[in-house]
Amino acid sequence: MNRSEQESMQMESLPRDAQGLLFDDDIPALDDEAGYRGPTVCSVVGITYRQLDYWARTSLIVPSIRAATGSGSQRLYSFRDVLVVKIVKRLLDAGVSLQQIRVAVSHLQGQGVEDLSQITLMSDGSSVFACTSANEVIDLVQGGQGVFGIAVGHVWREVQGTLSELPSERPDDEIVEVDELAMRRAQKSAG
Repeated sequence: MNRSEQESMQMESLPRDAQGLLFDDDIPALDDEAGYRGPTVCSVVGITYRQLDYWARTSLIVPSIRAATGSGSQRLYSFRDVLVVKIVKRLLDAGVSLQQIRVAVSHLQGQGVEDLSQITLMSDGSSVFACTSANEVIDLVQGGQGVFGIAVGHVWREVQGTLSELPSERPDDEIVEVDELAMRRAQKSAG
């Protein structure tokens, strides 16, 4: 038995959720109902607020907790939304077209939350493939299609660890929209 056959057998013998076990460290669990404002998302992902705003306005990534409702309102992104934004950023950095990223995002949004951690996205730079097993990854690479891969489970743990240290808010927190100009006028007339 040659080395590649041995490695293939080792991969086949791993349970499907072994990828998640590789990253089993002491990261605190996040509140499922917690939301993250745009600036927090931008700092976690490494994008500008302008990019995030564009992606929301073009429906690439729509915040699932609270959408913008007008001037001064704050979008609120779920953990899953932040995870998808991070994956989009990585795909863009790898040179994948926005059209292919939209297809990949559509596929990811159709997956259950736990299913996401089992996916490895593979791309040849023009197409994106969602693999759920080591055999699928090997088949793509052997077929010459996969050039790079993104293990969503690893990105999941990375985002979870970063978000656990940052502020979040619940969607039912009171939203206070402040009219700064009216506040300044009131202060000026009072004093």
